[in-house]
Amino acid sequence: MDARFGFILGLCLMLLGLTCATSVKFVDCGSSSGKVAMVDINPCTAQPCQLHRGDSYTVNVTFNSGVESQTSTAVVHGIIAGVPIPFPIPEPDGCKSGIQCPIHKGQAYNYATQLPVKSEYPTIKLVVEWELRDDDKNDLFCIRFPVQIV
Repeated sequence: MDARFGFILGLCLMLLGLTCATSVKFVDCGSSSGKVAMVDINPCTAQPCQLHRGDSYTVNVTFNSGVESQTSTAVVHGIIAGVPIPFPIPEPDGCKSGIQCPIHKGQAYNYATQLPVKSEYPTIKLVVEWELRDDDKNDLFCIRFPVQIV
């Protein structure tokens, strides 16, 4: 009886997790060293994703590398009225964000990191530009997606 309950509970939790993340519509903004397959933000149930001030979100990007690289570094900007504003993230090292480094050409990777939304951010609609750069500072991926801070 306990094993069946555990299985059902695990299945319910897995399905709950799937319903909280939405595959995000994104625009490639110059992925010169790789190709993005999928982007999702958790929790996000509709687009543009509504990011609540004071909360933190998980950003997942599945991509294929077109190069060899020992490192990967994330650079994030919020684009407001056409102006890119640097957006600090807690861990810019992609090798500490789900990627097993070194990165190998032709291999798929899942980059996953936290996106904290500070309480002092204004309520605004903007476009997020997220880059993950290789050793030569070329973009393993560069994506843009709309969000709304609420």
